Amino acid sequence: MVKRRERTRQLIELGGLVAKAGLIELTDDDRAVIFGALVAVAAKLRGEDREQTMTIWRRRGKRAYGLEQGTE
Repeated sequence: MVKRRERTRQLIELGGLVAKAGLIELTDDDRAVIFGALVAVAAKLRGEDREQTMTIWRRRGKRAYGLEQGTE
């Protein structure tokens, strides 16, 4: 039961990230487009430049989160 709650919380938080990124509005809530974009991200992370890509995206995410919180 605890693992199920943790999994549910994780899924809700990940959905929140999709919303924060503006993907729902930008795609007119087209789930196929959002899923296709996520599949493209996964493919990119399977590539040779995985670590470099993750570093860039991590910085971008932290910067965007900071701007959203008003800390930058």
